Amino acid sequence: MSQTITPAKFDLLSPKREISAKTDENSNNWADFIQETIALTKRLFIQLQRRPSTLIAGIIQPFMWLVLFGALFDNAPNNLFGNDLGYAQFLAPGVIVFTAFSGALNAGLPVMFDREFGFLNRLLVAPLASRFSIVAASTIYIISLAFIQTGVIVGASALLGAGLPGLAGLGAIALIVFLIVLGVTALSLGLAFALPGHIELIAVIFVTNLPLLFASTALAPLSFMAKWLQVIASLNPLTYAIEPIRYLYLNNHWTIKSMVMETPWTSISFTGVILILLAFDAVILFAIQPLLRRRFA
Repeated sequence: MSQTITPAKFDLLSPKREISAKTDENSNNWADFIQETIALTKRLFIQLQRRPSTLIAGIIQPFMWLVLFGALFDNAPNNLFGNDLGYAQFLAPGVIVFTAFSGALNAGLPVMFDREFGFLNRLLVAPLASRFSIVAASTIYIISLAFIQTGVIVGASALLGAGLPGLAGLGAIALIVFLIVLGVTALSLGLAFALPGHIELIAVIFVTNLPLLFASTALAPLSFMAKWLQVIASLNPLTYAIEPIRYLYLNNHWTIKSMVMETPWTSISFTGVILILLAFDAVILFAIQPLLRRRFA
């Protein structure tokens, strides 16, 4: 009997077909991920449109901080913070970062309410390409609000005498705000998956919000603090966002090699600060992965 022999060339083509299939599958996964992220982001903006008080309060609060704290230290000596630096110039970077941080810390609340009302369960059992689309959508939403708030604060602080950074400086501020919001938003979403309910999440937000503010350089320089608080402030991620922005406000001529902050143990350049914030984001995103796989009753 004759035996049919498959030509070798067809065997050589099968690995190429497998690679092509895998490539198409990865491409489809990315397309699904982007589609999911857009849909979830659109939902958050629809909620904001129906309840604009969140955005209005987020704009009014930092403006009040600038006005009230600026007036509180209006008669302070001009050289109190060095180099004839007024308190409005000193305060503006702290208000920018703390406002973005507060908004990012609250990012988990909508997810927690979705979880308590059962919407999150329906979302998690759906064939999502990745649960990170939930993180991505919330991050895009919070970053958009943070940029609006930052624009208002920069404009208001310029009117109050803090000055205005150059175009490159504004771009660097946007990058720093993005990095701090990314990490804190991911942390808040992780807490929304880990904690039992919104009461516990709100308690965590209240407990951590003001202590992190006062344990940073938002309101006072490191040199004003006790030694133990200087160490804590030097480990606080907010400080690594505030100090480079403050440097940008005070120095029109800067490079990525410029030393933008002093800690009790070393000086850190602009590049070093960006790398530290990137590492902070990477650690948080890695840490929340097991939480995103949780199932809820």
